[in-house]
Amino acid sequence: MDKILLMLQLQNALNDATNGEEWTKGVTKNGKTINWKRCIYMECAEMIDSFTWKHWKNIEQDADWENLQIEVIDVWHFVMSLAIENYSQTLRGGIEDLAIDISQMQSFNKINKKSEIFANQDAVIVKVEEIMLDTLSKETLNIEKLISDFFELVLMSGLDLESLYKLYVGKNILNQFRQDNGYKDGSYIKVWDGTEDNVVMKRIWEENADIKPDNLYKELSKLYLALNK
Repeated sequence: MDKILLMLQLQNALNDATNGEEWTKGVTKNGKTINWKRCIYMECAEMIDSFTWKHWKNIEQDADWENLQIEVIDVWHFVMSLAIENYSQTLRGGIEDLAIDISQMQSFNKINKKSEIFANQDAVIVKVEEIMLDTLSKETLNIEKLISDFFELVLMSGLDLESLYKLYVGKNILNQFRQDNGYKDGSYIKVWDGTEDNVVMKRIWEENADIKPDNLYKELSKLYLALNK
């Protein structure tokens, strides 16, 4: 439960900082409507492009599983945000209550075991589309089903709780790094010597299993500085 609670706390703090402390009401501090469901299904559409699903194009190209895992982390940002908002609006409780409920889900117990096995490409796409349907449905949101479907996708993508946690924290640090280096004004460079910064961050984690978040930030700074010399 500790890792789930920490990720929820980090996501809540990120949303507070970017959208204002009343974001759970569905509106940013600037009065812009927040639609976490749309964020999820649009990100899922991008996720499908990790695969060679087009029967008329690049039919011999391999699936980009590394990019898929990064996209799974991006969706997790939005799933957590939607869950926190849902608990707040339905008066089910706060972040701690949500973390407890998630930790008791059967699907959570499945990801709490080491996994590095990728599922069949078509099966993964079907699961991604199921998540999209969870958020596109006009029925009352079933947040438990959405989270369960997401955890199934985690396993199918060769991830588990430990790798989900590491990549989420890494992406959180990367998002902070982006903001500190011109992301808002458009001056930030997202592709580093032919490799997207998401992938660079993931590889740093893989090569330095015990790296601390502060040191991850420093490593990103070093590589980015070398890129821009």
